[in-house]
Amino acid sequence: MRVLFLTHRLPYAPNRGDRLRAYHILQWLRDRASVELVSLVHDDEEAKHVGEVRAFVPRVALLRVPATRNHLRAIATLATGTPLTHTLLDAPGIESTLNEIVASRRPDVVFAYGSGMARLALAPPLSSLPLILDLVDVDSRKWQDLSASSHWPLSWIYSREARTLGAFEARAAATAVATLIVNEREAAIARQLSPSANVQVIANGVELERLRPVSAASDRPRVVFCGVMNYPPNDQGMRWFINGPWPIIKRQRPDATLAVVGADPTRSFEKLCSGDPTIELTGRVPDVRPWLWESAVGIAPLQVARGVQNKALEAVAAGLPIVISPAVAEGLPLEAAPAVSVAGTPEEFAEHVVSLLSMSPQARRSRAALANLGGLRWGTTLSPLSKLLELAATSK
Repeated sequence: MRVLFLTHRLPYAPNRGDRLRAYHILQWLRDRASVELVSLVHDDEEAKHVGEVRAFVPRVALLRVPATRNHLRAIATLATGTPLTHTLLDAPGIESTLNEIVASRRPDVVFAYGSGMARLALAPPLSSLPLILDLVDVDSRKWQDLSASSHWPLSWIYSREARTLGAFEARAAATAVATLIVNEREAAIARQLSPSANVQVIANGVELERLRPVSAASDRPRVVFCGVMNYPPNDQGMRWFINGPWPIIKRQRPDATLAVVGADPTRSFEKLCSGDPTIELTGRVPDVRPWLWESAVGIAPLQVARGVQNKALEAVAAGLPIVISPAVAEGLPLEAAPAVSVAGTPEEFAEHVVSLLSMSPQARRSRAALANLGGLRWGTTLSPLSKLLELAATSK
């Protein structure tokens, strides 16, 4: 079986949520099909990892996204019914690349990762081929949530994107042989958006062996957040934490420190952190595991959260209890619940963090170990894809 995999970001390194899921799906697919990858790339740092991807998917085509050009085009897009997502995720040469693939190595199935790449699957030369669409989560709902928590003009832009992208997602999901969603909460939204779609839940997994701590629990009173910091919900959530719970925590635990571990923080976020010596802003790191293993408590204070927040599962797998917002809690699997504290207000969030900091390192490690994540290995969570691939390949 030939599978053409389309993704808006090179699925390596698997250090952010969108890359992580795509990376593991490709790993799973390559043992079961002949896979060809067409991936957008956004900068030199991303493009330099193509060798690692070719180690497990030899046939890869990269297309560079011209960010400045696309942002200028996005201004004109605002006057149309086209989602900004589709304008921003455009790359010169993508149509000719797809035409060459279909002409010389016609795929049996197209696997589109995310609504940004689904537009390619619904247009020639791919529109006649069976499609599996992985929405992951319902992106249009994220824009709707961001609109409600933002000021004009962003609130208007986000609301427009929710409307236009939602209409496209409904059409794409109805067209696909199967539409994949990361959990039941998102699946219910997808079914409401596109009632005729064949919506299937394919949960995210966790690399338990890779994340398992290699040493005793740390005794340093460090609180840690891991996440790409140019992603608006991460930026927004950490601003809420730094301005709300963190001052309360410091008053009760003056020895506490905060590590914000993630690439590409905005200048304004850097400025926010620079005035506080208790906050360490790392920027891009080669491996987040040491930061998790050498901390006491994880946090995920996102006020807008769709799908499953892998950062929360990974913190738990790395031996940390974690304090999360209600928005994050709604998407987490029940298996993680024993290691999780949920707090909605700054005072509650601070109370839970301080309580965990007061525990011994081994007690914190034992609290995290109460989570039963054994059934969330990637090989287990992705296994239903076998039947869906067969269904797609025989639907021609």
